[in-house]
Amino acid sequence: MTDTNSELAHTTTLVATLGGQPQIVTFALDALLARGEPITDVYLIHLSLTNPRTRQALSRLQQEFPNDYYAHTNRRCRLRRAPVGVNGVELTDIRTAADAEVAWQSIRTLIADLKNEGRRLHLCLSGGRRMLALLAMSAAALLCDHQDRIWHMHTPEETLQRVKDGALMHVDPSDGVQLIQTPIVPWGACFPALRALALTSMQAVQEQLQRFAAIDEPQCRQVWERLSPRQRDVLRALAKGMRPDEAATHLNITLNTVNTHKTAILSECRVAWNLPDNAPLDYRFLRERFAGFLERV
Repeated sequence: MTDTNSELAHTTTLVATLGGQPQIVTFALDALLARGEPITDVYLIHLSLTNPRTRQALSRLQQEFPNDYYAHTNRRCRLRRAPVGVNGVELTDIRTAADAEVAWQSIRTLIADLKNEGRRLHLCLSGGRRMLALLAMSAAALLCDHQDRIWHMHTPEETLQRVKDGALMHVDPSDGVQLIQTPIVPWGACFPALRALALTSMQAVQEQLQRFAAIDEPQCRQVWERLSPRQRDVLRALAKGMRPDEAATHLNITLNTVNTHKTAILSECRVAWNLPDNAPLDYRFLRERFAGFLERV
């Protein structure tokens, strides 16, 4: 690791997709800072600034970050653009498969570069074109690891009417804005060879991931068929990315009950995957191995 990368190894960065609603970015940043996340950089993934709404949104955000400081909290935080395009030409929209490929390459390169610098990433993907969010999630699955997070921003309708288009860039807890964690299965962290996929075309990634998802099919099915209905409920909840305490609340059972079922499920996994008794396993193993399988059963 270079000296520059060493300095960035403990840096926490927010990556956000941007359309015409700049307040999504500051709402996410405020929420993460309130949780104690030491965000030092914000990268904006966006399409061409020939779109007046995108251009206005960027201008509104730049006012929040004078001289690489986040004025709202008076802390050092840099705002950086990550335009989607190729050879210096920014995409105006994603209309074709070729446009999607260009967007994939741009987003993939950004996330890969940030991860190569050792950064911890928070991705807020509620702004801009939906396709940008989908591509960013695909890149994150290959390039991110367990310390990274993907977030969705929920703004109640009554609040949205007051804040839209950047009319308000900051809100109070009473406004009901919520930052909701989205489950991510970091396949590249579990199987590093998969990270090489991020260097290929989007179509090649899709084809290889489909083949990869089938690798664990026999073991997943073996475990699934040996579980009780309640154990299956717990497995579904954990595979969706819930923590055990969240699964307990979701299923209206105690945390002890969840942990009992989880222990039984992991015991079946040790048998199915032929893992030694001392191999460390926790609920994250269930998310990583069963997320795709449970979408098909």
